[in-house]
Amino acid sequence: MKRNKVIHFIVLFLAQVIVLTYAATAGAAQPTLNSGDCVKCHPAQPAQINDKGARHKTITCQDCHASHRPVSKNNIPVCNQCHKDKPHFQTPGCLTCHTNPHTPLVISFGKNLTEPCLTCHTPQIKQLRENKSKHTALYCSTCHAEVHRRIPACTQCHKPHSAEVTAADCLKCHKPHMPKDVTYAADTDNKLCAACHKNPYNLLKASKALHSTFTCAFCHQDKHKTVPKCKDCHGEKHPQGIMAKFPRCGDCHGIAHDLNNWKPAAKPAAAAAQATKKN
Repeated sequence: MKRNKVIHFIVLFLAQVIVLTYAATAGAAQPTLNSGDCVKCHPAQPAQINDKGARHKTITCQDCHASHRPVSKNNIPVCNQCHKDKPHFQTPGCLTCHTNPHTPLVISFGKNLTEPCLTCHTPQIKQLRENKSKHTALYCSTCHAEVHRRIPACTQCHKPHSAEVTAADCLKCHKPHMPKDVTYAADTDNKLCAACHKNPYNLLKASKALHSTFTCAFCHQDKHKTVPKCKDCHGEKHPQGIMAKFPRCGDCHGIAHDLNNWKPAAKPAAAAAQATKKN
């Protein structure tokens, strides 16, 4: 009987110890994980952030992954947990382009993509829609293919106007999002104009008049197809009586690219023979 009491006392004592130990353990603060702990099992992600993490470098693993499994059934956050208040952040399917949250600015995308681009690149779509061209009907990803911020060369799709025109020359006159609105600087090389306007270029180059010393852009200023008036530079060079009789300068001086290059008058006999032949 005495032995049973001893056993009973020991069991009660051990039970009390277990209860007290559990209570002390439960009340103790749980260990706090830091990024140094995460890297022990996940070395790739911290390395990616360190290399190409952009602003994600400024936060810790725990800022996004608030807890770990099995405590959390899903510790993968959604992007708009932090990224809010801008139209771009409302675009569905963030990981379609930002494929790796640990390298957020390494952006890649598939074909036929336009709408997600518009949330950031509004000036470009405005130019495309207000200045209709074949470019207007294309997807953004048709030209800026696969990788964000890729600027294609025009010659990727378009043949240059001539062999002398390089891909870099295209942008001196054409804007990619409004290609038909052709503008240029005053010092644009005449050879670029000659690619399409060969005959005027050759006439001007061979001319002995002062016009041959000017660039094409000096007269055809700022915008393609600008045709200046002679009076813009020369004013009224002749008395009013002559100007009234010959209102067009070209009636006497010929064309601006080949000034004062008059053809010799036909001899009377030759002119008569030509007239007889016509009759």
